[in-house]
Amino acid sequence: MTDRRVLTPTAAFSFLHLSPRAPELQLVHRWMDSWIGVGLIAVGLHRQGWDLQLTEYDDGHWRATFYLTGMAHSIVGGSAWEPTVWRAVQRAGWDAMHHAERNL
Repeated sequence: MTDRRVLTPTAAFSFLHLSPRAPELQLVHRWMDSWIGVGLIAVGLHRQGWDLQLTEYDDGHWRATFYLTGMAHSIVGGSAWEPTVWRAVQRAGWDAMHHAERNL
């Protein structure tokens, strides 16, 4: 049985993978494709036991990495390199939640 704490963020990340053609998906993307969305994901995944590290590179791309909290950042749950910070955080968060789901 999958833990409900994993299902809710996984469902949210699934909607962010969809192209924002419908007005409802445009609303979700306007909300989550921002620094506010980055903060919401960081806080939500921290509650799931993940720490976020963000790095901006000279070419304008971002690396987002989620590490297992309390493990001296030695266990990576998810990582992504993208042209926008929110896309990097969303993809890395998706990977971290799938990592958690596989380990239940």
